[in-house]
Amino acid sequence: MKLGIIGLEQSGRATVFAALTGARGEGKFAADAKIVTVTVHDDRVDFLSEMYKPKKTTYAKTEYMLPPEIPGTSSAKSEGGPWNQVRTCDALLHVVRNFKIPGGPEPTPEKDFWQLEEEMVLSDLVVAEKRIERIELDLKRGKKDEEHELLLVQECRELLEKGGALRSNSELASNPVLRGFTFLSAKPTLIICNNDDEDEAIPGWDKKPEGMELITVRGRLECDIASMSPEEAEEFVEMYNIKESALDRIIGSSFRLLNRISFFTVGDDEVKAWPVNDGTPAVEAAGVIHSDIQKGFIRAEVLSYEDLRSHGTYNDAKKAGVVRLEGKEYKVRDGDIIHFRFNV
Repeated sequence: MKLGIIGLEQSGRATVFAALTGARGEGKFAADAKIVTVTVHDDRVDFLSEMYKPKKTTYAKTEYMLPPEIPGTSSAKSEGGPWNQVRTCDALLHVVRNFKIPGGPEPTPEKDFWQLEEEMVLSDLVVAEKRIERIELDLKRGKKDEEHELLLVQECRELLEKGGALRSNSELASNPVLRGFTFLSAKPTLIICNNDDEDEAIPGWDKKPEGMELITVRGRLECDIASMSPEEAEEFVEMYNIKESALDRIIGSSFRLLNRISFFTVGDDEVKAWPVNDGTPAVEAAGVIHSDIQKGFIRAEVLSYEDLRSHGTYNDAKKAGVVRLEGKEYKVRDGDIIHFRFNV
């Protein structure tokens, strides 16, 4: 799961990035972007690890990318520029400024959001128009296999010309034929209001984007806390009434945004969390672990985490009849503990 952090100049997106990645980040800084892998802490993994005492415990991971340049009006009207760096992301974290700058203008988070949203729509419109031109030229040359794609891209252009983001049409945004275009406005987006240290409130919006979650973080404060020792951090967390870190809140929102869940595999060697899309068939979940398990899939032995906790041990859960054998089409649920039976 890879998320790109975008925002206008002075939004504090770099500070939010530092707050997210400072405590649990593992950096791999490329020439064109900062990409940090972050551990997704999960109490369920802790419980399972304590129960099985494996040689290795593996949490889920998520990646955050901070492009070095801030997308601006001049770059947004073309396919290239900074936008290309976030096109490969699964979702976007759109940071808007809601803190005061000494001697600077008052924050206008709603206006800033719509400005950058408009720029993404314009960028996607350029991509759509170029593709339509190319397909129409191919059709004149006798190629007929792109007619369906042409209709879809024309539908995209129509929506974009009206100023609409492609994510507002979920069927269009998720259409596999269009996946290769990596449209920016089709990406699921979480709005992050970057507030002052003392401000926990979500600002009022006249025109809140439909179907989009908006959360607040105190980026500067949480960035400072992320760099502190655990003892110092605990004092500040209590002082500023921080019930959950920005990182954990954003991870939770990101999983909801991308419709992601985690299932677990357990044993003496390793306890591991495996993130997949909600509703993933068991046979595909097996393939996330290894392609051989998917090819030789026989059955999935499934126990829910809550049932394991309530019964105490795997054997007791089995005796109670809550361990189930499921087939290929079983839809994996959040918290499932799965042992895959397979034959290669």
